[in-house]
Formats: sequence, C-alpha cells, structure tokens
Amino acid sequence: MSRVCFRRLYFACLWLALIGCAVSCSTTRRIPSDDMLYTGLKGVKIERSDSGAVDAELASSIKEAVDVAPNNYWPLFHWRYPFPLGLWVYNNWPNPKSGFRHWLYEKLVEEPVLVSDVRPEVRTHMIEQLLDNNGYFRGTATYNFVQGKNKKKAKIRYTVVPGPEYPIANIELLPDSIHLDSLINVAARRDSYLSAVRPRYCTDSLGVARTRIANYVRNRGYYFFRPDYIEYLADSIANPGQIDMKLAIAANTPKMARVPYKTGKVRVHVARALGGGIADTVPLKRATLIQMQPSHLRHKTIEECLLFFPGRTFSVRSMDLTQTRIARLGIFNNISIEASPDTLARGEHLLDVDVYCTFDQPLEVQLGVNASSKSNSYIGPGLSVGVTNKNIFGGGEQLSVKLTGTYEWQTGRGSRSVFNSYEIGLTGTLAFPRLLAPKFIPRSRFNLNWTRFQLNADLLNRPHFFKMAQFNASVNYDWRLRRYVSNTLTLFKLTYTKLMHTTNAFDSIMTANPAVAQSFRNQFIPQMIYTYVFDRKCDRDNSLNWQFTVQEAGNVFWAIYRACGKKHEKELFGTPFSQFIKGQTQLVWNRRVGKGDSWLVSRVAVGAAHAYGNSSQVPYAEQFYVGGANSIRAFTVRSIGPGSYRAAPGQPDDFFDRTGTFKFEANVEYRFPIAGPLHGAMFIDSGNVWLLKPDKMRPGGTLRAKSFLSDIALGTGVGLRFDISMLVVRADLGIGIHAPYETGHGGYYNMKSFGNSLAFHLAIGYPF
Repeated sequence: MSRVCFRRLYFACLWLALIGCAVSCSTTRRIPSDDMLYTGLKGVKIERSDSGAVDAELASSIKEAVDVAPNNYWPLFHWRYPFPLGLWVYNNWPNPKSGFRHWLYEKLVEEPVLVSDVRPEVRTHMIEQLLDNNGYFRGTATYNFVQGKNKKKAKIRYTVVPGPEYPIANIELLPDSIHLDSLINVAARRDSYLSAVRPRYCTDSLGVARTRIANYVRNRGYYFFRPDYIEYLADSIANPGQIDMKLAIAANTPKMARVPYKTGKVRVHVARALGGGIADTVPLKRATLIQMQPSHLRHKTIEECLLFFPGRTFSVRSMDLTQTRIARLGIFNNISIEASPDTLARGEHLLDVDVYCTFDQPLEVQLGVNASSKSNSYIGPGLSVGVTNKNIFGGGEQLSVKLTGTYEWQTGRGSRSVFNSYEIGLTGTLAFPRLLAPKFIPRSRFNLNWTRFQLNADLLNRPHFFKMAQFNASVNYDWRLRRYVSNTLTLFKLTYTKLMHTTNAFDSIMTANPAVAQSFRNQFIPQMIYTYVFDRKCDRDNSLNWQFTVQEAGNVFWAIYRACGKKHEKELFGTPFSQFIKGQTQLVWNRRVGKGDSWLVSRVAVGAAHAYGNSSQVPYAEQFYVGGANSIRAFTVRSIGPGSYRAAPGQPDDFFDRTGTFKFEANVEYRFPIAGPLHGAMFIDSGNVWLLKPDKMRPGGTLRAKSFLSDIALGTGVGLRFDISMLVVRADLGIGIHAPYETGHGGYYNMKSFGNSLAFHLAIGYPF
C-alpha cells in the first residue's frame, strides 16, 4: 500500500473514531431530574384576530421575545449545528481543579441552556403584555413542549391568540384657554399617529407622539417642558370595542414648564487648550465673547455659528444647531451649552445662554499604512503622512499637507529582489469653513459649508516601462442643504500629465497599441465635477449610503475654441487638452444581523467614461481598474481586466494596460465581533473593467452582453479587523474562485492551484 493511501485510510479511521465517540457521549447526563435541555424554538403560531392578521411589526416583536438561542447555535443561519462539543465536555469530562486540563476544560465547556433558564411561563406573560400594549386586549399566550425519543430534551412551541383590535375612535384635545394648550393641540393635530383615522391603540406610538409634541413645544419657548408632563386618559368602557382618549397636562407640571421663555444674555466662553490665560471680554452684536488670551480666534467666526437672538423666543433646536455648527469648525475639543433663567429680569421670562468651548490642539498628524501581497511574489506596501493646521487664520481655516508613497517589488525570481515600481504624491489643501462662491450655489445657515483650494503633484515610476508626472489644481465647494444629503462641486480642476521617461520596451508596446498610447500622451485635463452623497441611518438595523459623481473635461475650452472658428485639434499652452465625460455611482447598504453587533454590508458600484471631440481615448489616470484591498480582494490592483484580456505568453505584463472605461463591482461582507475590539469578516467580491471602444491589441476587453457574466472575476475570503473606533486595522485573506481570463484550467473554478489563488491585504479602515 502506498504512503498516500495509508494516510487517507488513517485519517478516515480517525474521523470514524471521533464520530463514534461523539455519538456515544451524552449531552444530558448532568441535567437535573426536574428539568430538560432546551433545544430551540419549535415555532410561534399567531392566530388571526377578529380584524385579520396581527400587525407584522408586533408579530416580529413577539418572536423576538421568545427566540432564545439554544446550545451550539449559529444565529446567522438560524441553524443548530450537530456537534455540541461544549455540551459533551460539560457532561462527560471531569473538571480538574487546576493545571492544563482545567484550563482546557474552561475553554471547551459550554453549560447547557435549560428550559428553566428560558422560563416559558414568563415569556407567555411578556407576549400578553405586548398584545395589550399594541391594542389587542384580552389576548392569551400558551406554550407546550415538543420532544423526541430523549425525554430530557425539548423544543418549545408558543401559541398566541390575540384579542380584538381596539382602535382609537376619538381624541379630545385640551381647551384653548392658554397659549401652552394651543401649542399642544396644534402639535397633536399635525402628528402622524394622533391625526390618523382610527389608529390602533399602541403605547409605543403614543409615547413617540408625546415626545414629538414636547419637542414642538420646547422649540417655541417652553424650554423646561418634558414629555412626561403630557398625559393620556383612555376610556374603553363608554364605547365597547374602541378607545376614547383625552389629552391632559399632568397636575405635577412645575410652573417654570408652563411659561414661555425668550433669549436673554448670550455669553461665549473660550478656553485655551492648556488652560489658564487672561480673560479678554469682547462685546459682539448678539453675544459677549469671553476669550482666554493668548489664543487665536476671529470674533466673526463664533458669531456666525450662533443662532440665538436676544429678545426672541428661545428654541431648543437653535441650541442643538449652534453646538453642531461650532463643532464642525474642528478647532474645539469640548463644547457645551447651558441655559439658565435670568432671576433679575422683571416682567419677562428670560433664559441666559452660556456657551463653553475649549480649544483643541491646532496641529493634527495623520499616519496611514497599507500593504498587499500575493502568492505570485508581488508585494506592495504604502505609507501616507499628513499634517493639518486646523485654525491657521483664526477662523477655522485648515491648511493641510499630505505626502503619500507606495511601491512594489518582486521576490522569488533570482537571488535578489528586483525593485519594480513606486509612486509618490504631495497634496496641499487650504479649506475655508464658508462658501467663497457665486450666489447661484445655495447656502444653508444650519450647516457648515466649505471652500477648498488644492494643489497636487504625483510621480509614478515603473522602471521597466515609464515615469509619469501629474500636476493638478482645483477649487471645490462642499455644502449641505438637507440632513442626509451633501454636495461637492469642483468648479474648476486643471490636471497636467506628462511622460517624463520611457523605455524601449514601453515604446514598442505603444507603437503596437495606439489606443493605449493615446491614453498616455502628454495632455491637459480641464474638468468640472459634481458629487451627490445620500447617507442615512434608516433605523437601528439599517443604513444606506448612495454616491453619484459626474464629471466632464474640456467642454468649456472646446466651446471657446469652436466659437473662435478653430475646428481641428485644440491645444492649451501648446499641449492638447482632453475631452471626455465620466460618471460613476456606488450604493452601500448596511443591515444588522441578529440582536448583537453583527452586520451584513453590501455594495454595488458602476462607472463609465467616454472620450470624444478632442480625444480618442480617456486619459490613463481617469480610467477604471479593480483589485486590491478595497475592491476584489482575491486579486491585486490592476491584475485583471479589461474583460477576459491577458497578455499573450512571452509578452511583458506589467498591468499598466489593465484599465477600462466601464466598471462593475459587487461585494457582500458579513462582519461580526469576536472579542473586544477584535472583529471578523467573511466576504464575497466580484467585478471587472471593460472597454467601451474595441481595441484589437487587447482581445476580449470589449464590453459584450454574451460574455459579461463569464468576464466577472469572483473571489471570497476571510478577514480580521482591530477596531478601536478612531482607527481600524484590517487584514484580509482573499481566495480566488474565478479568473476572467484563460488559465489553462476548465470549469468555473479555473485557478491554477489553491496556493496561487490566495491574496493577503493589510489596510487601514473598512473597504466600504
């Protein structure tokens, strides 16, 4: 018998022995005689009420109240796996008092979940209380055990019989005798629940409505009013089968909560980061500034953030928005606002406002590290260092300088590593916390707007092929008109790309491939860019982020030249400028899984670019690529695409032609906590890039419907994240499943080997 056959037989016998041992081990040996092992929820049967099916949200709450996880349970798939190792250890292994065996016992053991722990009789009372709170009065809930051969194990089935549904037929409002009563009545008439036609009685909805009413009143001067001061008096006897309700103000409501207040004195206290200093009092139009000197702050900056007007009705919303606006300046690390009655005011109820701010350290240093490694011996680390002065002119203006560098080398081919490529970038940004823009850009006095001036220089070096420099300057406007929507308009961006050096090998490739050569030519790229971002947390368990970007290049200059009668190729400073349009969008959906901190995150991204007019190809820097730590993690950056294209054997393949003008990506990632700040992830990534214009030198790269699915690269993998809120260090191991190009292996799984399908990525932050 060969050694391989012997090893297979050995492992088969070992598995059979383990399975036999597992079957022979009891999981109920130590269960008390008057108890049973709980093996899961058999089901929740909710009968129909007189008015039809029970509300879906209530049904979900009932199931959540009784859904207790048994032993060896995987909540992601709602599956109880069949090998209860922890129970076997608990029931069949002795527990030594100390030593290695005691440590091993503590690590492996899982105490049984008993029926007495689940307490089904208590949970039936919880269900009945849920029914009452949601308008299904006189409902009942029962349970029974479902057992198999082993009478020491039991599942639990719950049966719910809801009572009749009670609607709110009439709501009697307060008498309009005083101003407070009138405000409460107006808020009640506007409330979506209280103003509905015969809404079903629900204590949660009534509580939410009461909070909305209190907020409405507090924003109209009644600062000390609280939701608890509103009472609901319900009567279910006068009209059987329905509820008559009456609003009332609680008798214990204090006098100060019954009167409206106006804004009195407004004082802003600004403290130094190191404490101490000499107080300097400066009167402003709407406030008094008390600033500890020496410190650097323009008085107008603070005044623009204040939404309090002395003598006007006090609003809690103004307090919250003032704190938000000051925080968005980014120059303070501690902000608080206090309102207190002015006891010296005569004849008026005034609230004096004190705003307390403490300067943050003006300089901030940022350091970022990322790296990727693949089993084909390519390694690519990166480093970024940034320094920001968050208050350079005393008005929250930010001056930042950022240096980035990435490089790759190739190992395993010869006795020494061969340096392959590097990229260095330097970016300077000056940001103003206001719009220095024409009036056609809308402003919002409730949100901070930004104007950014930016200069950037990049140097990309691929020693065997080329060295390219890129310079750009831009002016950006960032503003927010609504809570969940942000806008960015790059009014002008001018980019200049220049090939500083090329090799003979690169020149020969460019000669043979004019399309790629056009994307590398020296050129100016004058652009306008608009980005729309919708970012909203829909509820506790769901959030949505949608980004859309559209940009154009060269159209303004082209129109000017056209108007001047120049119809041929147009130049800027003696160099042709590019003309194209480009759009891309991305949708990210986060959904909580189960009751804990596990999330299922999905992303879909699509992009397209088209060159026309003055250009035959989209510039290389503006084309799409996939792969890497934030894309398809089973492949390195620019190692796949366009389409099924791959360099022919014997031809150099340095990935510079692995770009396209159409991109599609789809990712799904399951994130779950492991221990403390350590989290885990399982993911599936897919996507590719294609060409919208055929290129005979890159066969298979054109976007076609019949080959679209087979051209999509697919990978999976696992990862670890060390998340301490302000910093996330991420390590991902990608596993290739399908490469879009020919690998010499048939079938959908066409990777050469499992080892060659692995890719490791180390990065900062989440991938999406």
